[in-house]
Amino acid sequence: MSTHDDSAPGLSRRRFLGAASSLAVAAGVIGTGGVAAAESLAKPKAGQALSAVEPFYGLHQGGIVTPQQTHSLFAAFDLEATARADVIALLKRWTIAANRMSHGETAQPLTVPKDAAPLDGGSAEGLRPSRLTVTFGFGPGLFVGSDGKDRYGLASRRPEALVDLPKFNGDQLVAEKCGGDLSIQVCADDPQVAFHALRELLALADGVALIKWMQSGFTSPPAGGGTTRNLMGFKDGTNNPSTRDGKMMDQVVWVGDEGGWMKAGSYVVVRRIRIALEHWDKTELGFQEEVVGRDKASGAPLGKTHESDPLDLEAQDKDGNSVIPDNAHARLSAASENDGAQILRRAYSYNDGVGFYAERWPPWRQGMMLDAGLFFVAYQRDPRSGFIKINKKLATQDIMNQFTTHVGSGIFACPPGASEGSFIGAGLFEGLES
Repeated sequence: MSTHDDSAPGLSRRRFLGAASSLAVAAGVIGTGGVAAAESLAKPKAGQALSAVEPFYGLHQGGIVTPQQTHSLFAAFDLEATARADVIALLKRWTIAANRMSHGETAQPLTVPKDAAPLDGGSAEGLRPSRLTVTFGFGPGLFVGSDGKDRYGLASRRPEALVDLPKFNGDQLVAEKCGGDLSIQVCADDPQVAFHALRELLALADGVALIKWMQSGFTSPPAGGGTTRNLMGFKDGTNNPSTRDGKMMDQVVWVGDEGGWMKAGSYVVVRRIRIALEHWDKTELGFQEEVVGRDKASGAPLGKTHESDPLDLEAQDKDGNSVIPDNAHARLSAASENDGAQILRRAYSYNDGVGFYAERWPPWRQGMMLDAGLFFVAYQRDPRSGFIKINKKLATQDIMNQFTTHVGSGIFACPPGASEGSFIGAGLFEGLES
């Protein structure tokens, strides 16, 4: 198999029309990781975000502790290939393309004869990198098919932490928005750059994997900085563990020695959560704040002044009632209420137009309503002691459930980052015959 030297000068989007070259699938070799993503945590200065480059190669994959970009596309794929070698070849193609696009280049070096389709659609021509990150994940179906068969000889290498998510109370999951054998999350500060990247990766999967579902998302940081707000109008992610704290990330996010080939990777759980916004918007402000457990304007815990103030779960009012209600979201999701369990939230709001819905709670209205809400994305070292533990409590006790419905779901093992000359997920295949 011929090799591709990806260290050669790349083709910038600005030189798209004059480019002429060809791509051969790389014969990557397994190597060690590079610098940790935590070394590039500083937010770009104003006016520099669109030109900034987030490195693709490194110890950890980008897009996990990377400062959150404003646009996201998450896609799940079903594999149709029958040979493990085809899966490996796809991951090699994806690795090269993701690295190129993160630097503002075309997904592949280009040939432009008039009688052939271009190797890159060109929709990002002239656009800057926009802090593009591409994060890859492996679903349970990569290891064992729906028929229980070991599809690619990988069943024995399925991580113990990559469990099938249980059915939670209140779930109304739609099969077409759940699962997948592989996942890609593309994030960028320019929606066209993000879509271009996903579109090109999809094209590279032709004949090997089919897209199963996709979810777009957005977030808008306040002009003065600080925590973003979700569609309910509340600050979202206030209690996130600090991504600048390396020890905390090792504890909460990154897989340790217990993970084998997954060491330095992470597990992502995604949930598409539709919010009954029409109902929520007609709810009294005081009740909204009791549901969340925080002041809507400041983000402070009820009874406190500042967003960063710690939750006081023992505080009572003059009548002996908890200041932060017992069924408030902030209380039930707190680490202290879940034996210290924490996850790293990287959620995005979504708006998918309107659809016909019936409300789950009084006044039981039905009709055309907004199909909008939260695309919940959470990274963790182990979903069993992270998301699953926390959500079991939320699903049965959280008063917010009267406004939210989980309709989509997925869990994926996000391997460690790739090093130059290797490919994403190489450790999984190490020692196996191609």
